[in-house]
Amino acid sequence: MNEDLKLLLDKADTLKGELSALRPLPEDALQKIQDALDIEYTYESNRIEGNTLTLQETALVVNEGVTISGKSMREHLEAINHSEAIDYIKDIAKKDIEISERTIKEIHALILHGIDRENAGKYRTVPVMISGSTHMPPQPYLIQKQMEDFMIKYRQMEEEKVHPVLIAAYLHDELVRIHPFIDGNGRTSRLLMNLYLLRNGYTLVTLKGSNEDKISYYKALEESHTENKPEAFQKLVVEAEIASLQRYLSIMEYTDAAGTNQPDVSRASGTKEDGE
Repeated sequence: MNEDLKLLLDKADTLKGELSALRPLPEDALQKIQDALDIEYTYESNRIEGNTLTLQETALVVNEGVTISGKSMREHLEAINHSEAIDYIKDIAKKDIEISERTIKEIHALILHGIDRENAGKYRTVPVMISGSTHMPPQPYLIQKQMEDFMIKYRQMEEEKVHPVLIAAYLHDELVRIHPFIDGNGRTSRLLMNLYLLRNGYTLVTLKGSNEDKISYYKALEESHTENKPEAFQKLVVEAEIASLQRYLSIMEYTDAAGTNQPDVSRASGTKEDGE
């Protein structure tokens, strides 16, 4: 591990400790913070994959069941499904259920619910190519073995006490490399990463969907998959976790100081929609 990455991991752990040391906020205040940040995560994760719902539209679809004129049914379902998948990984994290192939398939089934019933929660049976990438995912007959090896390596990393944020990055990175599903690999990988972060006391990471951020994200994954150099992707994930922890601290400290149960999520630097 290079020194820069080690320093970033130390910073993440310091921030995690600071967050744990804050006196507990009232449950309804904490829930409002989490709900707002979860909507932002859903918006950004879908945005990466080309969903055109804005942040406000995503909130209306998920929270109020509003149908947005001019937007496809698929885009509505992607927002609803992703929100439900966040609830699922939070539930799994609380119960400390072991992460397995079954967990991954269940996350994927939620992502494609009502969108692609035939393939939801099932490994692909056809070859795929990734647009804009030179990486060639394994042929369908290799997927099962590679997924088994993936889970073995993950458990080995746990036994070796690899830093949890690096394990989370590996879970995302390797699942995208294998590309076991016909669709929904990116969203499933980000949810799997966040499931592991939550299980280990960290906060949800929101990888941004702006053009500039997407380029950095895809470039880091490409470097890992084609050159076997995961360091850039690891750094990207650790920095995103640091930003997430800082944001939680900023919101919670402000809420605590104000003595209010109405957290102001906009206090911390967050998502700004294109055109706003």
